[in-house]
Amino acid sequence: QVQLVESGGGLVQAGGSLRLSCVASGRTFSNYAMGWFRQAPGREREFVAAIRQSEGLTIYSDSLKGRFTISRDNAKNTVYLQMNNLNPADTAVYYCAGDLGWMIPAKMVVPKEWGSWGQGTQVTVTP
Repeated sequence: QVQLVESGGGLVQAGGSLRLSCVASGRTFSNYAMGWFRQAPGREREFVAAIRQSEGLTIYSDSLKGRFTISRDNAKNTVYLQMNNLNPADTAVYYCAGDLGWMIPAKMVVPKEWGSWGQGTQVTVTP
């Protein structure tokens, strides 16, 4: 499987923006669907966004659509998550996920469907 390393997390005030990056290595990045999930303390891992390989289909959590944007640069083996208008409820550890399989959208939102995970990056939003 692919190795994933996230970066870009940090401390930001409400209303601010962050861009997370996830660099992949070890495999042909363009063959992988990529996703972002997040997990707040005491809560289950939650789907944020995903982008499929080849045609680049993107899907988002309904609650986050419009504020978050996922994109990928296959030449840089990197997937991004642009997060705008952040609020304290967005505080969580954000995880990058990758999978070689061709997933339908209904499966892309399920954590156990993804084969590779990064170590996570902390995002903290203050009031």
